[in-house]
Amino acid sequence: MFGRWLGNRGHAGGRGGALAGFQVPRTAGVLSCRVLDPVNEPVQQAEFTVTDSAGRRITGGETDPFGSVLATVPAGDYRLAVTAEGFSPFHGAVTVSEGAHANLGDVTLQVAQLPPLPDPGDWDIEPNHSQIGFTARHIGLARIHGRFNNFAGAVRIADRMEDSAMHVIIDAASIDTNVQMRDDHLRSGDFLDVGRYPTLEFYSERFVHRGGSRWGVTGALTLHGVSRTVTLDTQYLGIGNGLEGETRAACRATTELHREDFTLTWQTMLARGIAVVGPSIVIDLDIQIVPKG
Repeated sequence: MFGRWLGNRGHAGGRGGALAGFQVPRTAGVLSCRVLDPVNEPVQQAEFTVTDSAGRRITGGETDPFGSVLATVPAGDYRLAVTAEGFSPFHGAVTVSEGAHANLGDVTLQVAQLPPLPDPGDWDIEPNHSQIGFTARHIGLARIHGRFNNFAGAVRIADRMEDSAMHVIIDAASIDTNVQMRDDHLRSGDFLDVGRYPTLEFYSERFVHRGGSRWGVTGALTLHGVSRTVTLDTQYLGIGNGLEGETRAACRATTELHREDFTLTWQTMLARGIAVVGPSIVIDLDIQIVPKG
């Protein structure tokens, strides 16, 4: 909640003020606060958003290394929202007057209650509500977005989450960038070579808790006949019930692959020597799992 109201409504550039010499437009004012955790340490890179009385976003950003928020806005009534990984969101109201500094003092974020973990046992990836997508650079300029349409996987949840394991198999030929000619080329010997390497596989036995709802899932990814260690930066989203009452757990994950690590050195080049596919590919996963059987 907001701490004591430390600021005053004097002119932002008034002598001796915290923002002395700080110039703002005549019809604007400044709002500020400091974001702290429950032991009064600054919360860095917390996201803040300022909206007006109609709910329109006016400005936003991240706190600095000292947990500070500083924003210049037109005079008016606003709502301030602050969010940070592992903490409950904060929402508060503030009025900013012309030429004034509304200092909200200390905003203390409370530690969020973590969502319950899935029960121990065997779970299957539910493909109808899951997606494995990717983003790559095309000719070093625009981005290509694609996905794999066919995949299957299983997760074995251990009594201790860190001892869990997962196995995912992806049908390489199911690659889909919404352009048939490009997809055929990606399936060819120039790239995935699906005739020789029909699947991509990921197997992990290392789940590392990184704090809050963040986990690192590290395992071996086999692509194009080559295996490399990959870590999925994973956000656990919690447990819910589907339309038929079935239990579901969900997560989002991302990682970055370097195609040359998997001998994907695609020889097709432009006249100036720019690779048609960029050197790195970002993988994004949205996964739901359901109890096996």
